Amino acid sequence: MKQKIQWVVNGMLAEQVSTCFLSHEEIQKAKQFHQSFPEYSRTPLRRLDNLAKQLGVAGIYVKDESYRFGLNAFKVLGGAYAMAKYLAQRLGKDITELDYETLTSEAVRRQLGEITFVTATDGNHGRGVAWTAKRLKQKSVVFMPKGSSLTRLANIRAEGADATIIDGNYDDAVRLAAENAAKYGWVVVQDTAWDGYEEIPTWIMQGYGTMAAEAVEQLAECGVPKATHVFCQAGVGSLAGAVQGYFAATYGSERPQTVIVESDLADCLYKSVLANDGKPYAVTGDMPTIMAGLACGEPNTISWEVLRDYSNAFFSCPDWVAAKGMRVLGNPLPGDHQVISGESGAVPIGLLVALLTAPDLAEAKTKLGFAENSHILLFSTEGDTDPAKYRSIVWDGEYPSY
Repeated sequence: MKQKIQWVVNGMLAEQVSTCFLSHEEIQKAKQFHQSFPEYSRTPLRRLDNLAKQLGVAGIYVKDESYRFGLNAFKVLGGAYAMAKYLAQRLGKDITELDYETLTSEAVRRQLGEITFVTATDGNHGRGVAWTAKRLKQKSVVFMPKGSSLTRLANIRAEGADATIIDGNYDDAVRLAAENAAKYGWVVVQDTAWDGYEEIPTWIMQGYGTMAAEAVEQLAECGVPKATHVFCQAGVGSLAGAVQGYFAATYGSERPQTVIVESDLADCLYKSVLANDGKPYAVTGDMPTIMAGLACGEPNTISWEVLRDYSNAFFSCPDWVAAKGMRVLGNPLPGDHQVISGESGAVPIGLLVALLTAPDLAEAKTKLGFAENSHILLFSTEGDTDPAKYRSIVWDGEYPSY
């Protein structure tokens, strides 16, 4: 029997908007830094006009992050910006005074001395940290949770990192990274926050804001002043919080309806909203979802507050939803552009299709105000970062969508 999608409307929305750390001004600083990379170009915003017509809405737009810096995922935006902010702080400069060429120079390397950056990851974030550390002529150490893809491990090691898979879940890997940093004097670059560790996660969220800012520009170029609905997937919630915070800061009370999407095996944000007491709650134990990038059980405390205050609904999705999304994007209707999207990247479109077609989700569709004039923005956050897994789902029908 097919597992059902669970959902809850957020009953804790704030009346006032206060997301100054994700303001347009702050995100433009991150975007300016990213634009100094030789590999920089805006990732495509794909219009799926025929899918939109079939589903009865005005427009569906997918931000394809498989083109980001040649790394097949968005994550490098956060890690690279946070590492740059950290180095700027060490150099006594503002990030606006520095660019990629300066920070990766041998002169800056000699001035700073040897630094080791450490992180926990399912793959994409760790690869971004390792890639950046290599260009900074510094070291990186990466811990991955049990069950991580060997292909993703190899990709991280190829960037020069000391990377290992541990016998524990993602949150265990985060704790191990923090313990080793304290022991050896390393610098933790993690996109989740805890008491006493808030600065770098804030910078990572600002780095992710580049993606949201690009999408706003690209929507305008498509003749769409503003999306009516935004779907964003969440693990610890840093990406979702960055996107939501940017839209809330930009549009205030006129912000789009925002849908947060999680795996049902790691749905800490959904459960936190379900509790309806304003506190974040954790999910523990093994999280054997195909959505490896979302297999995180403890919310980022910074992003939780943003999501709690400004997001409209939270959905807990079984693996078949992600598989459905991968097939929809990879096998588009005639005239629509193909998007190669991995498991964590495709779950928003899988949910959107279900939400607009499934009778058992009709109430959610109505409450979120979907209509013929809806313009819907989604983020495909990764490509086929594990090609063998991608083919087993798209070619061989693993996790059928019934």
